[in-house]
Formats: sequence, structure tokens, C-alpha cells
Amino acid sequence: MRENLFFTAFVCLFKGIMYFCSKIIHHSFILHSFMSLLDLIQRRYSCRTYQPLGVEQEKIAYVMECVRLAPSAVNKQPWRFHLISEPADKAKLQECYDREWFKTAPLYIIASVLHDEEWVRADGKHHGDIDVAIAVEHLCLAATEQGLGTCWVCNFDAALLKERFALPADEEPAVVIPIGYPADEPRQKKRKPIGEILSA
Repeated sequence: MRENLFFTAFVCLFKGIMYFCSKIIHHSFILHSFMSLLDLIQRRYSCRTYQPLGVEQEKIAYVMECVRLAPSAVNKQPWRFHLISEPADKAKLQECYDREWFKTAPLYIIASVLHDEEWVRADGKHHGDIDVAIAVEHLCLAATEQGLGTCWVCNFDAALLKERFALPADEEPAVVIPIGYPADEPRQKKRKPIGEILSA
């Protein structure tokens, strides 16, 4: 009899704990789902140390779908993205930007401009770099939403990267983005006040 009462009490306690946990998870999901764009932007930072963990394929797919939907001038979409995850390819890329922190990332994305496809304004202004920048920021914000860290890296050896990965003549590597789970903490953002950047 006592064993039955104990078992019943245990089951009730277990159900109570599971119900409580489900409410916490649900509440967390709701908060995450309704996070404002400003909150997301404030959370994004330049991550320069990564945990030795892989990134789930579904998260990469989600991030790249956000990239795919980025706007571009005249909808030309003059870009190509290369996912670098194999050890040999990572080693080649690390030659192009030789920094110890950079080597901690589990994978990278190379974002390139396709100059033969970019829109050119009547005065000769090329918009490929602008278009790629929009897409890359989509990438960084989507990664932040998924709990991942990123960093814009532009100070790499572009000629060496182009050679190492045998990129075609019209393709210019513009940005390299390391991506992974952060192992550092964000620093306080230093930005100009609104009065210095807005004329009204």
C-alpha cells in the first residue's frame, strides 16, 4: 500500500515538474519569438573567440535562407557564398588571415561580389559591394538570433584567397565571416550619438 502511495506521489511530482518546465520553455520561446529588431541588433557583436563546438546544419540553413532573401539593387543578387568547414579548406583560408582568434571558429562563410552581375548606376557607381554588405548583415543578425557569434573580416589577403580557392575572374571575395558559438563576452558598443549622424 505504501509503495503504491509513494509511486502515485512520485508520478504527481514528476508531472508537476514537467508542467513547470514546459511553461518556462514556452515562456522563453514567446520572449524569443517577439524579440524586437533593436534587441537583436544590440545583441550582435564582433565575436573573436569561439567554442570548440560544431554548428547544427539546420541553423546554417536558417541563416542562409535569411541571406537568400536579402534585397539588392534591381534585384540582381550579385553574390556567391562559400561555406568553409573542411579542415583542408579552413587551413587555406587561415593562410589568408593569420590570426589566432580566427582559427578558433568551427566554420567560415566567404561572401563574394559577382562583378559581371552587379547593377551599375548611370554615373558609373557599382553597387555589388553594397548588395553583399546588406546580405552579410542579414547573415550576422540571423546567426545572432540562433545563438551564434560572427565577425566581419575584411582585412584578409584577397588575392591569396582568390588563388587558393580558384575563384573565377569576375568573383571578388569581399568579406569572410567566422561563425560559431561564442566563447567571449560582448564589449560595450561605441556609437556616435543620433545628433551627429542625422540631419533634419
